[in-house]
Amino acid sequence: MTPSIYPRLLLVLLAALPAARASAAAPTHAGDPVAENMLLLQTPSGGWSKHYREKKVDYARTYDAAERAALHAPGRHDDATLDNEATTREIAYLVQAHARTGNPAYLDGARRGVEYLLRAQYANGGWPQFYPDHSSYRHQITLNDDAMVHAIGLLQDIADRRGDMALLAPEYGPRAAAAVQRGLDSLLALQVRIDGQPTIWAAQYDETTLQPAKARAYELPSLAVAESVAVVRLLMRQPRPDARTVAAIESAARWLEQHRLPDLALHRFDAPAEETGKDVRVVAEPGASLWARFYDLERQQPLFVDRDSRPVRFADLSNERRTGYGWYGTWPEKLLAQELPRWRKVHAAGDAAP
Repeated sequence: MTPSIYPRLLLVLLAALPAARASAAAPTHAGDPVAENMLLLQTPSGGWSKHYREKKVDYARTYDAAERAALHAPGRHDDATLDNEATTREIAYLVQAHARTGNPAYLDGARRGVEYLLRAQYANGGWPQFYPDHSSYRHQITLNDDAMVHAIGLLQDIADRRGDMALLAPEYGPRAAAAVQRGLDSLLALQVRIDGQPTIWAAQYDETTLQPAKARAYELPSLAVAESVAVVRLLMRQPRPDARTVAAIESAARWLEQHRLPDLALHRFDAPAEETGKDVRVVAEPGASLWARFYDLERQQPLFVDRDSRPVRFADLSNERRTGYGWYGTWPEKLLAQELPRWRKVHAAGDAAP
């Protein structure tokens, strides 16, 4: 190497030194495009919406400069919710993204989400469908689409240090455990009793009277099978269930078994003459079972309601409502056939916590 090269080499090394020092002082982290979009769409309250511009949120898309500016605007509408797994889904994903990438921004976003859950909970243990927007029926304690169950389940994952959620336990463990206990106590209090007998749960409740409440026009106060299955599973998750919890599980299981619709199945078919081009009907099928989504609060019989809030027979629902909503399903099938027998073996009579 000739002497004339040294000055140029020294200049190159000196120029690179500040960048090297900056890199050592602030290491970069692998990015996750989905997590980045979750941080972008996180609302001022710390939760997440289920919609963006009236469509289901798409975390895989690219948001342009104008959209990003609007999302960062101070006056942005806060429509954070627990509906359709919103907020709990994002918290879980951000924690997992942090575990994969080490990016602290993702864990900070998850922390804001947990704070949102803790603030949104009512003193009586329930959660509204939306917070802070309590307009219309959004203020009601909401089991619909498992909103409250998802909130309790995620907080219990933190309290129990389950998987990546253990990352949040040092900061939130005790508060999460207390919120879980209030939530479970609320669920036990909300189990609907008819003529003094425990049944299952409604989809939503007035947060003051704790009575089953109406949501959308075709969702009248009623017993809700799909949501009740999720509640029973959450109660069965508890490691040392007390006598109240065991009684709630067993009474709900009895009700579900008693209201099974045996030897029936749901048949979907093309119907070109109908409004939607399709239709659905209940048909006989030996060995099959169905449950209605809703049962009325008086006779405890299947309940079908059109958009005018008028109860009708299933066959008399408008075609759009008959085909556009899950009026029948098999939600309790696996619970009754497989999960409950396994749970009973673990929590045999006398094993309940005092």
